[in-house]
Amino acid sequence: MNGFLALGFALIGGAFCGKLMNRIKMPTVTGYILAGLVLGASVLRLITEQTITDLGFISDFALCIIAFTIGSELEFRIIARLGKAIFSIAFFEALFAFILVGLATWLISGDMALALILGAVSSATAPAATVLVLRELQAKGDVTSTLLGVIAVDDALCLMIYAVASAVARVLVAGGALQAADVLLYPLREILLSVLAGALAGLLLAWLLSISRRDSESMLFLVGTLLTLVGVTTWAHLSTLLAAMATGIAVTNLSRKKKTAFQDIDRISPPIIAGFFVLAGSRLDLRLLPQIGLLGLAYFVLRIAGKLAGAALGGKLAGAPANVRKYLGLGLLSQVGVAVGLAITVSREFPGTSLGTVVVTILLATTILTEIIGPYTTRYAITRAGESRSE
Repeated sequence: MNGFLALGFALIGGAFCGKLMNRIKMPTVTGYILAGLVLGASVLRLITEQTITDLGFISDFALCIIAFTIGSELEFRIIARLGKAIFSIAFFEALFAFILVGLATWLISGDMALALILGAVSSATAPAATVLVLRELQAKGDVTSTLLGVIAVDDALCLMIYAVASAVARVLVAGGALQAADVLLYPLREILLSVLAGALAGLLLAWLLSISRRDSESMLFLVGTLLTLVGVTTWAHLSTLLAAMATGIAVTNLSRKKKTAFQDIDRISPPIIAGFFVLAGSRLDLRLLPQIGLLGLAYFVLRIAGKLAGAALGGKLAGAPANVRKYLGLGLLSQVGVAVGLAITVSREFPGTSLGTVVVTILLATTILTEIIGPYTTRYAITRAGESRSE
């Protein structure tokens, strides 16, 4: 199957499954992922690994759009009011997941390198599914704003945690000495340069929007800037997510035509984001589920426990509103996109080792479960917090 056929089937199948999910009060994104499961490795195998690789640019652009959307919600006045809660919750939910999963992995397997890697990847929260549910619900309020801020900060924290853990794990696997640059300087450099690249792109986009005279011009400027940003960050090995978030923050706080930009994003994003989720779902293989064993079960359960407990504690210490403390953790369960990316990274950094195989199997298998549960718990949390405007 060529790329055009695969993408056509992905969009049509995703639309049908999304409608079915809506009828039973489930998020549309769950339907997209289920469509991918049917079309991909789990059932029909119409979308192959090679096809997914060929269409990789769609996933890259979709993640850029999603991150830009997160940034667009983070106005300085919101950050000033909720910033303490955002950073406190992000720190503790990532830390608790890392500690609980890492400790359990070490106790079960006795392998410290594996414990470090699994603990590190468990700290990640994928923004894509959460953002799509928030947009579907037209969510507004403290829980929504704090959740978007936590997801943004979580990406930077995960980069730092994984960089440190993988550097230590490589030494444990291969022997040798730890280098300070590997553990601290390189991750910090990546984060700072990613944010700087995104901020510069945001300033450029704000200026381009100010000189646009027609809607068609503003859309071209927007898409062109975001595509350029993806290209630059990919070439420079920076984080597209962090850069695009910084771009969104710059535009929402500096541009007088920010509404035009975000309306343009709303018009062009549905097929791109739907394609991303269907392709992500097509990577997941249900046959992996029986292979995860006790270690996989511990990863799945303790990651969720760490996210919920860390978010509640972080919110309490920061004096966050009661609704934020009660419901925010339920929006942090999704891992698709981030999990797939980290699985690929681990397989590249630890080739030919059992560590790489175990991590990839657990990540891809448990992602099937988190992507069925995560969108539903996010929808439940926002609805219970009274921040849904679509119901």
